[in-house]
Amino acid sequence: MRKRYTIPVLLIAALLSIFLGRMLLAVRFTLPHTFHLFDTITAAGSILVLQRGYRNLRQQDWILALALGAVIGAGMMFATLFSPYPFFEVVRSNAEQALLRGMFTAVATLGGLAIMRQGGPVQIHAANGSWRDMSWGILAGLVIGLPLAVVNVFALQFTQGQPIQWQDPFAAIFDALQPGIVEEVVYRFALWGLLWLVLRNTLPKQAIWLAGLLAMLTHNFSHFDDLFIQSPLAALGMGTVLALIWGLPPLLLARRRGLESAIAFHWIQDVARFLAGF
Repeated sequence: MRKRYTIPVLLIAALLSIFLGRMLLAVRFTLPHTFHLFDTITAAGSILVLQRGYRNLRQQDWILALALGAVIGAGMMFATLFSPYPFFEVVRSNAEQALLRGMFTAVATLGGLAIMRQGGPVQIHAANGSWRDMSWGILAGLVIGLPLAVVNVFALQFTQGQPIQWQDPFAAIFDALQPGIVEEVVYRFALWGLLWLVLRNTLPKQAIWLAGLLAMLTHNFSHFDDLFIQSPLAALGMGTVLALIWGLPPLLLARRRGLESAIAFHWIQDVARFLAGF
């Protein structure tokens, strides 16, 4: 029985050590953002999975991954409202970010698809040609996400103490694809799948939801780098609220309706905040 929980405990300890280690060291040193650490870990894990599972991929998988990477790369070249942190404090310009984000998206998509072909926890309906399921999933994500997107705008207005400043709606629509696609592909698809691979043999019944919960918490708490240094308890509180209100819906949508549904949910959140000037 104890051996059964050894791997889950070690996995959780490893994730916590990344957060705690960065928080303690960032007080004295300039360190990469937590997002960048986990992005890199997920991309590396995806490459390892591909080395063994690339033969399971279908032609449409490669086309989809390359297309998503191209969309993200091209979109980043012309982004005006979305401005990501410099990657490892080195990659700064839109052109450099476009190349990096496009590559990460393509690699994470391929890794996630290789896991999906092994019975992974999240499906991409577009890769299976299930256009009806994809359409209903997107609709569900938008319907569930829109009210929370409005709440998010008012929450940002309150917490940041600044009024709404309306921005170009077309820029908001297209720039929102950056976090909407990239973060969902990396965390709700590839990372969830990688964690499931680690847990599936020791906890076969609980692996899907435990892996999903860990991927969701990793994604949510990665938003609070600075706050963890200034006030760890506040970061834990805000991260918990974020997880309950804006983390659980895309988690459930990804599992029940497919990744496209989670992307739609995430996308509408960022469309609203970009449109309102946050």
